[in-house]
Amino acid sequence: MSAQPKYKYSLEEYLEMDRQSDSRLEYWDGEIFDMSGVNEGHAEIETNLIAYLKPRISPKGCRIFPANMRLKVPSLPPYRYGDTSALCGQAQFEKIAGVDVLTNPALIIEVLSESTESYDRGLKFSHYKSVPSFCEYLLIAQELPHVTHYIKQDERVWNQREYTTLDDVVQLVSVGCEITLRELYENVTFREIKPRLHPLE
Repeated sequence: MSAQPKYKYSLEEYLEMDRQSDSRLEYWDGEIFDMSGVNEGHAEIETNLIAYLKPRISPKGCRIFPANMRLKVPSLPPYRYGDTSALCGQAQFEKIAGVDVLTNPALIIEVLSESTESYDRGLKFSHYKSVPSFCEYLLIAQELPHVTHYIKQDERVWNQREYTTLDDVVQLVSVGCEITLRELYENVTFREIKPRLHPLE
């Protein structure tokens, strides 16, 4: 007996579902993925980002947006959801299926989870690069202090830095401010990571 083929949603069906839903739904090749429902640590990191960055960047004419802001990604239509995004200057929006979609984020931040880490580091990052204004990417682990920071140098080159202690300071060049890992991880409880041991051959 052959397996039933998986139903593929049309873009129009997705747009209607996302517009009616309280969840963050992303569309990929006929499939729909629910990006909402974060755990405690993820929620704390997102809250810390807004609490610490907003008062530092607002006086400079910059804005920070939460996870429910849709981001236009030209190579992966119609839009994606980042965990946090920010920019300096005038925010620009495009109406897609009746909803506002941000077209000019400079900084995009993703809080990593086991189910999305490879996507956020790989394919999603590659597609984010099609956003002309995008120039800085921050990936924040939950289980331990570890932040990966990418800064665009030109169309082919992104500088990468790793931060692994709570006293480390991340300089966010696109919005002209800094944040410490201690601030990012405030009220976050790290789980014990056990090393994977491989038997000797």
